[in-house]
Amino acid sequence: MLETEAYECPYCGEPAEAVLDLSGGDQTYVEDCPVCCRPIVFHLQTDGQEWMLDVHSENE
Repeated sequence: MLETEAYECPYCGEPAEAVLDLSGGDQTYVEDCPVCCRPIVFHLQTDGQEWMLDVHSENE
């Protein structure tokens, strides 16, 4: 089950969109910003239907 969520890069503030796979349960992973290429930590909490995404810099 895939969902999309808009977010802003915690470094450069540029808007981007994440594709979330809710079938994997709670996840923490790192992806580079598509604009400034700095590492963003994504923390996804889900029960498979409802979900919450938190994004922050590596140093937070």
